[in-house]
Amino acid sequence: MSTKIRVLIVDDSALVRRALTESLSRSPDIEVVGTAIDPYVARDKILQLNPDVLTLDIEMPRMDGLTFLKLLMQRRPMPVIILSSLTGAGSVKALEALQAGAVEVLPKPDGAMSAFEDHQRLVEVIKAAARAKLVRQHLPRALQPLPVVSPTRPLARGTTLPPSYQSRRIILMGASTGGTAALRMILTRLPGSLPGICIVQHIPAHFSLAFAQRLNELCAFEVREAKNGDVVAPGLALVAPGGFHLVLSWRGDAYEVRLSEGPRIHYQRPAVDVLFGSAVKAGAAPHALAILLTGMGSDGAASMLELRKAGARTIAQDEVSCVVFGMPREAIRLGAAESVLALDQIATHIERFANEPTVRHTEPVVG
Repeated sequence: MSTKIRVLIVDDSALVRRALTESLSRSPDIEVVGTAIDPYVARDKILQLNPDVLTLDIEMPRMDGLTFLKLLMQRRPMPVIILSSLTGAGSVKALEALQAGAVEVLPKPDGAMSAFEDHQRLVEVIKAAARAKLVRQHLPRALQPLPVVSPTRPLARGTTLPPSYQSRRIILMGASTGGTAALRMILTRLPGSLPGICIVQHIPAHFSLAFAQRLNELCAFEVREAKNGDVVAPGLALVAPGGFHLVLSWRGDAYEVRLSEGPRIHYQRPAVDVLFGSAVKAGAAPHALAILLTGMGSDGAASMLELRKAGARTIAQDEVSCVVFGMPREAIRLGAAESVLALDQIATHIERFANEPTVRHTEPVVG
């Protein structure tokens, strides 16, 4: 009996269907069992072929992919990977698709090319999708974000900070598959007054801006896509742009961020390991809370261990609440996670960290 992951490709472009089929056919673990030109054909082929994973275009005739996805998640939930164009409108719709239950979003391949450019990334995402738990499309009522009344904007550089928010204090967050929903759940439950936050979410270029803008609309503090030279400040969360690593350094009286187009780490740019590793070098560990959320692979685990050894508080999301228990599992295996928490417990622990009057005085982890 075959153990290959069975994939159905849904796209109205024959060139894109061929490019994806050729690319996926190179993987011994994946079988393209069929293609469909629109959701109506896809519906019949899902019943006929029983695929494990669906790749889905958003812009299609007769019925758009977002509408089809919502119907699919209501009637026959299954792992879906969205392929979206790199445009402002495409990015917004891709985020809507993630909120509706899609496992991951990837940039749509150029129909003129003979194979999908980022073959390894596509294969890894399909493998992760096949293992993913579809837990995000219907959140319990108690976990819905609270309405935002009056967002708190960051303090200007040089402003005298409250004792609990010394400029050294910082919150670091990393996530991959399933992370957009996890981050949204955590961040929308937090108050406006917090130490500065730096976030790495594995996300394609162009999509990160729409993601940050959406969070900014929902959160009680400012959220924006990071730019070179941004200063980390209380009441501000910076999201690494897709295609750039986020590097942290200490400059006199505040953390400053730099964007880097350095080599991909764990096939990713941005990579969590780059952010966490730079925080260690910047001397942030004794003042930091590092959080590793749902995602495939092991990005962030090794550098989280470095942070913990240097005195940071560290949290890994637990298996039950993860869409893909890859990155947190590796952090736990390495001993990098001081705490292992369910997704709905993490916001409370962030507030507790923020309200501590001083940095921790416990001995760093050794070994």
